[in-house]
Amino acid sequence: MEKSKNSGRAGYYLYILPGMLGFALIVLVPLIANFAISFTTWKGIGTPRYIGLQNYERLLVDAAFWGSIQHTLIFIISMTILPIILGLVLAAVLFDYISAQFGETLSSFFRAGFYLPQILPLTAAGVLWGWILNPIGIVNAVLKAIGLDFMAQNWLGDASYAIWAVSAVIVWIQVGYCLVVFMSGLARVDPSLYEAAELDNASWFGRFRYITIPMLMPEIFVVALTTLIAALKVFAPIYVLTSGGPDNATTVPSYLSYYHFFTTNRVGYAAAISTLQTLVTIMLGVFFLRMQSKQTEGER
Repeated sequence: MEKSKNSGRAGYYLYILPGMLGFALIVLVPLIANFAISFTTWKGIGTPRYIGLQNYERLLVDAAFWGSIQHTLIFIISMTILPIILGLVLAAVLFDYISAQFGETLSSFFRAGFYLPQILPLTAAGVLWGWILNPIGIVNAVLKAIGLDFMAQNWLGDASYAIWAVSAVIVWIQVGYCLVVFMSGLARVDPSLYEAAELDNASWFGRFRYITIPMLMPEIFVVALTTLIAALKVFAPIYVLTSGGPDNATTVPSYLSYYHFFTTNRVGYAAAISTLQTLVTIMLGVFFLRMQSKQTEGER
């Protein structure tokens, strides 16, 4: 009997073998290679030369790197915090009010509309927003048409406004993902909880605070983790909209690594940036998973 059970497990391992091989070849081997290269100086050709911790020592005094860290903190707000808050409110409104008053069809229409930026190619969305935020784009045209000429700016070309303009675009992209996940979570909430709250004359905000948010905590943890990881490695919107400029005003670690890899040919230094970024991402991921595990155990 024991032999039959072991042979059955061996059959299961065969099914996961392709995925394990893919993970090893696509993720694990490049990750180890990147880590090894981070201790070298290399221009991408020839033989890498071992220099120990010099790349990491340079990171500690690199103003561009620390500036990219500060920009990442701003993008955490625009990719994680604001989309979660807006997603929760919009999900509750669509679920509690729009769906109840106007039907599921209209609610689904709005949900699809908010989710649309998620399925658009980032390059296409970036080009579109580049036109919109252009000095002669629609944003400035509208501001001038309503008499607010003084508010018209070079949104992506001015270092004072570029990071906020990119952040606004990122919020637009991310809200739909949060909204769809939260609405899926609301579908599993027992309607009797809301009915009991209404009988007790609870306000909409009261139901939102004491029922919706607590019941959606598992989804909030998942969304927070995935969007935080996305914020730490954000690249495409920066590359398409500003290329890290103007004057490094929107540079993030991912773009800084790309820049040193393909422009300055400091492959070892670029690898050091990527390695540090990976370590921070892994630590934050483990932290979130432990928090979620503790909350789940507490509920039991």
